[in-house]
Amino acid sequence: MKYIKFFKELNNRDVPLVGGKNASIGEMFQELVPVGIKVPDGFAITSDAYWYLLRSGGIEEKIKDLLRDIDYTEMDVLRNRCSKIRELIFSTPLPQDLKDEIFQAYDMLSQEYNMAEADVAVRSSATAEDLPDASFAGQQDTYLSVKGKTDLVHYVKSCFASLFTHRATSYRASKNFDHFKVALSVGVQKMVRSDKGAAGVMFSIDTETGFKDAVFITSSWGLGENVVGGTVNPDEFYVFKPTLKEGKRPILKRKLGTKDVKMVYAPAGSEKPTMNVKTTHQEMEAFSITDEDVLTLAKYAISIEEHYTKEAGEYRPMDMEWAKDGQSGEIFIVQARPETVQSQKTKSGAKIEKFHFKNPDEEREVVLKGMAIGTKIGNGKVRIINNIEHMNTFKEGEILVTDNTDPDWEPVMKKAAAVITNRGGRTCHAAIVAREIGVPTIVGAHGATERLYTGMEVTASCSEGEEGLVYAGIHPYEIETISLDHLGKTKTKIYMNVGDPAKAFGFAQIPNHGVGLARMEHIILHQIVAHPLALLDLQNDKPIHNHDEVSKLIHGYDNPKDFFIKKIAEGMGMIAAAFYPNPVIVRTSDFKSNEYRGMVSGEHYEPQEENPMLGYRGASRYYSEQYRTAFEWECQALAMVRDDMGLTNMRIMIPFLRTPEEGKKVLEIMRRNGLESGKNGLEIYVMCELPVNIILADDFLSMFDGYSIGSNDLTQLTLGVDRDGDLVSHIFDERNPAMLEMFKQAIQACKKHGKYCGICGQAPSDYPEVAEFLVQQGISSISLNPDSVVKTWERIEKLEKTMQK
Repeated sequence: MKYIKFFKELNNRDVPLVGGKNASIGEMFQELVPVGIKVPDGFAITSDAYWYLLRSGGIEEKIKDLLRDIDYTEMDVLRNRCSKIRELIFSTPLPQDLKDEIFQAYDMLSQEYNMAEADVAVRSSATAEDLPDASFAGQQDTYLSVKGKTDLVHYVKSCFASLFTHRATSYRASKNFDHFKVALSVGVQKMVRSDKGAAGVMFSIDTETGFKDAVFITSSWGLGENVVGGTVNPDEFYVFKPTLKEGKRPILKRKLGTKDVKMVYAPAGSEKPTMNVKTTHQEMEAFSITDEDVLTLAKYAISIEEHYTKEAGEYRPMDMEWAKDGQSGEIFIVQARPETVQSQKTKSGAKIEKFHFKNPDEEREVVLKGMAIGTKIGNGKVRIINNIEHMNTFKEGEILVTDNTDPDWEPVMKKAAAVITNRGGRTCHAAIVAREIGVPTIVGAHGATERLYTGMEVTASCSEGEEGLVYAGIHPYEIETISLDHLGKTKTKIYMNVGDPAKAFGFAQIPNHGVGLARMEHIILHQIVAHPLALLDLQNDKPIHNHDEVSKLIHGYDNPKDFFIKKIAEGMGMIAAAFYPNPVIVRTSDFKSNEYRGMVSGEHYEPQEENPMLGYRGASRYYSEQYRTAFEWECQALAMVRDDMGLTNMRIMIPFLRTPEEGKKVLEIMRRNGLESGKNGLEIYVMCELPVNIILADDFLSMFDGYSIGSNDLTQLTLGVDRDGDLVSHIFDERNPAMLEMFKQAIQACKKHGKYCGICGQAPSDYPEVAEFLVQQGISSISLNPDSVVKTWERIEKLEKTMQK
């Protein structure tokens, strides 16, 4: 056949003939199906057919005339001209010999699947598409669940015409592509019955930070167009590639999406082949794919990335669409294209760009939350646009607020200071385009078009982790560019303090030797939310206060215990993976009773203490009759990180350990729950934050593998100062000679026993002279807040050179 190529005949070298999308499907069909990756079969109608249609109908010159001398920023004019072009293409009949070939190929595909008329996806595939530096995400049309020859011809012509939507035409112009050096091929691919299953998008790289060792997966019920188009807020998953390849099960994150609608086949005779229906409460409250599905998809992603990287001769992270057949349970890859944003950033040199508020301590009123796309900040006046027909009212520098964007909105997004949408997830078209053009965007901000109003001044921040925050008012910000080329080696290990797992991938890009303090409290407060003992009672079918609120938290998980263990494991696993294989020292939970009281149902489980700082906290809580089981769950979660996820770079640190006898009790509980010093390289440290830890250092260090100095509590207890008390806070100073002596003795004790000694308190971040003193004493590591790492690294490097002289 002259104008038809089946996928098995194609590979990546056929882009000029069948476009990037079809060439890539052909490449997978030839190279990856034989190694176990499933790809639905189909065929491509070549770009020659597109030119044949234009020239046989005599419309090529007419199209050129309509595009001559056009101003691509004049949206009304562009829309009008493009509409006329599409009408020209639609009104031109397909040549009979071309139509005959399409019907012949469709019959062959139907016979392959033992169907009279196969249900197919009809997808546009432009010859300048899916390139490493331009996504063309959704610029041309796709039609799902097409059945029968009449509909097939209709939608093939629809695809040809979609080359001249105003969005596609504007995008090509912005990328300096000649409209007449770009042609369109059409892919016809057997449908996967994900209308009865699930579908989504995945990337072999973290889309926000460029972290290379994670696969990011989104998923929702039904056909995948809702995920791609941003109609739903999908489920999200992260998987760690290095230990997955070792046979482990490193699911670093599971986030339940709302998934309020799903796309299914429309009844026969309907105007369109697909339709959206509401999901059931059961579907909304459950993950749309299983852990096994997540791991299968991640393995597919690794294989696809490795293949395309080998083909390209350079690192090539991939953007893939997948579908799970609800009838067979099989998972298929339906598209694969190069990722176009983070992969280009990796070529730009060793520097980090950070957006910060100029007044970080200023109180800012949060009016809306959603999912952050990118890491920038933008501010300005809101412009609500509910219909794309009104985009010409938008002024440059405003904040675009709308229900959802598709690629039609790309011209106006380019002019926006920020974009905020009611709906969408991290892998929808809006998010892909936003990353590519570099505009801060918050998607899935439910109620944005109701709670904000045109003319309202707001600041949209994507710089504070995975959550995008909309603040009332204009808040000035600054951009800090950190150059990393000049940093040399240091003998003293430079670690980092990390509490929020959502920021871990980004923080890991800052030079470091590991994490000296991974705080568990952030996960308990923001992911667990309910008091651990409320979850324990719910697990044991005991009545609890706030029952409905607590029950809602565990949606998607088997039971309260499963929820608690997996949420802790996911959070700590995310941090351990971000810095792998460097050490990550996790401090077990150290909330005080007044802090636990603030959690959901907390007031029913916690005592009222006069001085919680010195009360029921740390190790004393772990072996208490009341809390012991909750600590056992915590241990099981950390064992999951090391054993199931394979993240053996994780170490453990016990806080506020008052006596050696307490140490023995805690170690025994840990041992019975899979955490034993020396087992699979595990090291267990004490947070050296009590004077007794230094006075009885020989006793503690005979049981534990080292110390990490907690300078905050150690200073408080050595100087007898309540660090939260205003009247005596001026006495609290880690530079006090008594404190320097305490630090010195702790380091010397660890050296005597040949054990690790680091510091994870605030002092080295705040006071350069303390950091220098610790280096002079020969401390193993200094753990710093991320914003002080580079400056302190420079000072320590310089100091060590001076000491060598």
